Amino acid sequence: MKIRINRKSVESMTRQLTDQLGGLISSGALAVGSLLPSERTLAKSLGVARNVVRGSYEYLEKAGVVQREGRKGRRVRAASRKRTTTSKSATKSVKKATKKR
Repeated sequence: MKIRINRKSVESMTRQLTDQLGGLISSGALAVGSLLPSERTLAKSLGVARNVVRGSYEYLEKAGVVQREGRKGRRVRAASRKRTTTSKSATKSVKKATKKR
């Protein structure tokens, strides 16, 4: 997973992470059903606080892109049957969720 956080950016680290994860999911680099790294693991590898990763994961959950499975972690969610999600609409839903802050 290629994620880079720019500490000098005007965008928050949570927003940067959310946008990059949303992009990886919509492009198919993170396949449906794949398990996302734990909050601690991803935070440590990126050199950010755990609450940055938690906030990003929560925005992705609200957008319906990621599903929490209790202590098992979080997985990339399949598109619902009623509404098929294309890569553009998945990215839009992630952006909408991040704008509601």
